[in-house]
Amino acid sequence: MTAQFIAQTPADLPDRETLFSMSGLEFMQGVLAGHISAPPICGPMNYLLHAVEQGRVVFRGTPEFRHLNPMGGLHGGWYGTVLDSCMACAVMTTVPKGSFYTTLEYKVNITRPIPPGTEVEAIGEVQHGGRSTGVSRGEIRGVEDGKLYATGSTTCMIMKG
Repeated sequence: MTAQFIAQTPADLPDRETLFSMSGLEFMQGVLAGHISAPPICGPMNYLLHAVEQGRVVFRGTPEFRHLNPMGGLHGGWYGTVLDSCMACAVMTTVPKGSFYTTLEYKVNITRPIPPGTEVEAIGEVQHGGRSTGVSRGEIRGVEDGKLYATGSTTCMIMKG
C-alpha cells in the first residue's frame, strides 16, 4: 500500500473537473497512489484502500475501542461502512469517464464479531457493471486468521457528470 492522505477539509477533496476527467478505475488508482485524497470517513473509521483493479477493490482496517457499542461489541455501523466502501468503490472501477455513482441500497450480514485490534480486509467484487446500475458483493475477512466476519451486497446508481 502506498502513502494515502485522508481529506481533512473540503479543499482536500477532488473538484468535479478532476473527478470527471478520468474513468472510475483511474480515479480509484489515484486514491491508492496518494494523488487523490481518501474520503474523510476513512480516518475516524480506521481503514484505507489497499488494492484496486477493474471490478475489485480491497480496503484494510482495524476496528478499535472507539468503534464499540455500549455492550462492548463492534458496532454494526463499522461493518456497514467498510462494506459499503469496498462494494461501491468496486462499482466505481467500472464507471466510465465523465460519470459517477451513488449507493442506492446495501445489505450486511454479520457472521461473527470482529475483536477490536484485529486487522481485516474488506473485499468488494462487481457482479454487474452497466450503464445505469452496478451490483457488487463484499466480504470482511481477517488478515491473519482468514475468518469470514461479514458479507454484503449493494446496488449503485451510475450517473453522468
